[in-house]
Amino acid sequence: MSFFDNTRKPDGLGGKLMVSLMNVGHRSLAYWGMQFLPLSPEARVLDCGCGGGANIKKLLKRCPQGVVKGIDYSEVSVEKARKLNEAAIRAGRCVVWQGSVAGMIFAASWFDAVTAFETVYFWPDLPQCFREVSRVLKPGGVFFLCNECSGDTDKNEKWTERIKGMTIYRDVQLQAALEQAGFHDIEIHKNEKDWLCMLARK
Repeated sequence: MSFFDNTRKPDGLGGKLMVSLMNVGHRSLAYWGMQFLPLSPEARVLDCGCGGGANIKKLLKRCPQGVVKGIDYSEVSVEKARKLNEAAIRAGRCVVWQGSVAGMIFAASWFDAVTAFETVYFWPDLPQCFREVSRVLKPGGVFFLCNECSGDTDKNEKWTERIKGMTIYRDVQLQAALEQAGFHDIEIHKNEKDWLCMLARK
């Protein structure tokens, strides 16, 4: 396993280092993407593939009367996310679960928004995962995707060569999968850095 495989599923010491690096490295991407995400102060939000929990922390600030839950299949990520959001967990405003997005334990139609930062590249069965996201979202709820790689340029290929099991999707591919899962009103945002942000309504 190469160090970069820890971007897919952080494990061991290398994984701990990677999770800390991602918490810092993805900060500007999250800041850019979140400007497009409409959230009320009391929103219930789920962060899928929550990694080290940095975005859970940001979402908790955005929703001071709300609840933010996280899910990740990496034990290392879950441990880090819980530690980072310890106070909110104690206050009953946050929960972080270890598990797969393809089959989540959360109740149907519970969340106002579901977020996915830098993670859909690694989802094993995209249509199934998107259907599962739709299941846990309330009618009218928002699914928010934010990727540093839009698939529009050749430079993305270096990552798929380096990281096993990584697929970089273009906006048209993601839009098709979202529509197939029943989402509509799909918004697409891009910037000069080749970043991609998409919002879709249930």
